[in-house]
Amino acid sequence: MKKTLLGLLAALAIAAAPLAHSPDARAADPKAAPAQTGAKLDLNSASAEELATLKGIGPVRAEAIVKGRPYKGKDDLVRRKIVPQSVYDQIREDVVARQK
Repeated sequence: MKKTLLGLLAALAIAAAPLAHSPDARAADPKAAPAQTGAKLDLNSASAEELATLKGIGPVRAEAIVKGRPYKGKDDLVRRKIVPQSVYDQIREDVVARQK
């Protein structure tokens, strides 16, 4: 009886192990970067908090982006020296500059 119960518990543990590591079982990161969520941030309307989630953009650069609005194109960030080229290269696929 003990062997049967132990065997059943072992089989259950083995069968359930992959479920614990499935992507659905993990909590989603509420501050996921746009690249991870598929959405692009609009440089002309995103909040400083949203912009600060981008790689290489912290609170200071995020505020500088907000103060530099409006942008005709996302490359204005480099042209106006708001961010260096190396940072722009990291975020260019995650941002857009929509015109109103």
